[in-house]
Amino acid sequence: MSKLHVKKGDDVVVLAGKEKGKRGKIIAVLPKKSRVIVEGVQIIKRHTRKSQQHPNGAILEREGTIHISNVKKAVAETAAA
Repeated sequence: MSKLHVKKGDDVVVLAGKEKGKRGKIIAVLPKKSRVIVEGVQIIKRHTRKSQQHPNGAILEREGTIHISNVKKAVAETAAA
């Protein structure tokens, strides 16, 4: 398996897809699937069945995965003096 160009905690920019141009921090890296989870990007709705925490069931929103080739490290903005 090759080394990945991003790791957990890096700030990244999305390069492709419907979330193109969005920035966020990597929450998790899934190297076997070559995917990452970015904070606030690719929000999906997850329907859950009834449980003690959600007596009527619920629709939860959480981040989905993005292929690692569709993100790049964000360049830190430096103030020009």
